[in-house]
Amino acid sequence: MASQELALKLQRRLQWEEVEEGGLQPAPGAALAPEHESPARAPTVCADAELSAQLNRRLDINEGTARPRRCKVFNPYTEFPEFSRRLIRDLESMFKKYDAGRDGFIDLMELKLMMEKLGAPQTHLGLKSMIKEVDEDFDGQLSFREFLLIFHKAAAGELQEDSGLMALAKLSEIDVAQEGVKGAKDFFEAKVQALSCASKFEAELKAEQDERKQEEEKRRLRQAAFRELKAAFST
Repeated sequence: MASQELALKLQRRLQWEEVEEGGLQPAPGAALAPEHESPARAPTVCADAELSAQLNRRLDINEGTARPRRCKVFNPYTEFPEFSRRLIRDLESMFKKYDAGRDGFIDLMELKLMMEKLGAPQTHLGLKSMIKEVDEDFDGQLSFREFLLIFHKAAAGELQEDSGLMALAKLSEIDVAQEGVKGAKDFFEAKVQALSCASKFEAELKAEQDERKQEEEKRRLRQAAFRELKAAFST
């Protein structure tokens, strides 16, 4: 039904354009727009293009050839289950560190600065090639998801050893031995061990909750000690 309505609207618009441009009479029995609508109030060319695009997409959906649209909500913990929660937080901190514009993206100049800081400077073409390899939305910059994709590809062996992305992954390697991922010494060992642990996510979540409870208990004890000290000075 929706595709038929869009087709009828597009047909009426084309008929009005014919009447307006050449003074042609519409075909007998043709469904025109309501009489009270004048051609002067007709939608603009931009609106016509949008209507045509909607119609084409509806037809593509019906034929099963439409490309799926990416969900705007991104959850790194579900899309990258091989990464520990703490590792993702550390990589997010690193991402924000080089996101000088604070816009949620690392552009070419920010990537250039990152590689220089890591001790592996790249040429202009090399930087563009690095972005292109993981640039899923073709916007010429790195989102946080695409940044995580670099480490995912490195761990899966999908990057060339001499590539700029591999250099980034190796030089920015986080010491997860201190981050609680089963005592692994480096990122790649951590991934292998994490994949063999089915309940890793739940265990880390529980550990975070226990850590928060311990911090709250320490805070409560400090407050109680302060009140006792204050009461002792008041007497």
